[in-house]
Amino acid sequence: MLRVAVVGSGPSGVYTAQNLVQLDSDVRVDVIDRLPCPYGLVRYGVAPDHEKIKSLQNNLRTVLEHERVRFLGAVRVGPGGLPAARLRELYHAVVYCVGAATDRHLGIPGEDLPGSWSATQFVSWYSAHPDAADDGFLQDVRSAVVIGVGNVAVDVTRMLARGPAELSPTDMPQAALRALAASRVGDIHMVGRRGPSQARFTTKELRELGGLPGAGLLVDPAELALDPGCADLASLPPARRRNVEVLRGWAQVPPEDAPRRIRLRFFLRPVELLADGGRVGAVRFERTEPDGRGGVRGTGQFEDVEAQLVLRSVGYRGLPLEGLPFDASSGTVPHRAGRVVRAGTVAPGEYVAGWIKRGPTGVIGTNRPCAKETVLSLLDDASALVRERAPQDPVAALRAAGAEPVEWPGWQAIERAEAALGASLGRGVVKLADWGSLLAAARSAGAPQAP
Repeated sequence: MLRVAVVGSGPSGVYTAQNLVQLDSDVRVDVIDRLPCPYGLVRYGVAPDHEKIKSLQNNLRTVLEHERVRFLGAVRVGPGGLPAARLRELYHAVVYCVGAATDRHLGIPGEDLPGSWSATQFVSWYSAHPDAADDGFLQDVRSAVVIGVGNVAVDVTRMLARGPAELSPTDMPQAALRALAASRVGDIHMVGRRGPSQARFTTKELRELGGLPGAGLLVDPAELALDPGCADLASLPPARRRNVEVLRGWAQVPPEDAPRRIRLRFFLRPVELLADGGRVGAVRFERTEPDGRGGVRGTGQFEDVEAQLVLRSVGYRGLPLEGLPFDASSGTVPHRAGRVVRAGTVAPGEYVAGWIKRGPTGVIGTNRPCAKETVLSLLDDASALVRERAPQDPVAALRAAGAEPVEWPGWQAIERAEAALGASLGRGVVKLADWGSLLAAARSAGAPQAP
């Protein structure tokens, strides 16, 4: 029997487990996560108002409830937890599906001022990630700047613009809902350094910014005119052509009088965050222009945009994993078809899938073929791996090492607690937002349930 540990319970980890049990009738898979809750970025990265995408959890649940798959939450691998070398001793093979755990920085003066955050931190807060800190994101904020023009930038812009009536039906934690409901943000600027024809958001996400109750939308026709792609739509890929068409339509509509204004800006490169009273007060941008080679160059013209909140959304980046090689330039683990490579040699029994394998690219579905490639490599190696060792019971060893895994009944208890919390607040399901509440709910799994 082949026993495999998959580290990470997001889409790449669950698709890895799914391929393993579908392609080998004898394999047993433990899906390990440092959080007590499964689903990774589907739970903690998808916007609360995107119910259709969040419903993917139902598909992932089916895999994690498979008779040969076991979920082990609240198990940290690496510093402060189970050493990677020890994990390798407990299984025939380990597949790391840990994603890209940090964000890219702007590298400009003032970036560390209070009020300057990564979009990832803001998303974690309103998504109830237990590591997120409620640091008063919206306190005394009148104007916000979101730097980036991808789907995450669109998400955080939309969350800032939505009112309590639209957010209350979601699973957003109560504290975040109260803060957003009380927000006095009037202007939200979403800014890209290149033109609209090169923006990374999808048209579906972009369109969601239009028609938000209580929010007007402004697009500067002059910034569209700077972009050669806007003049020659036939040269653009279909998805980007649709983006330009949507933006062009909005630019022709006079801005409505609304309590909140979303301003979509292009050809502005951030060069400095300016302080006001010890925290961020404005962003200084340099106007850019097309350089004729698909990029942009600075023009030497500058514009300051008021902002008491700055959210950078310029990409994710993988972090080194204890005991594994790491390519700092790409933020990934070196591999061959998913097999970890150390100093040019394949490391037996160690594999990667998802963003830590290929970098933060693609959509959720991109993880399917990525996971399958890794699993096929692992199963090709299976005979040698099984001969190599006969692992002991992993859960017993984890407990002996001081871990107390949250198994599937514990996660189901968390779900019940979140449903009960929502009912008590007159809402639907409301996420528990801190470690203490999550682990207390998980420990109640063995307690008798009310009829």
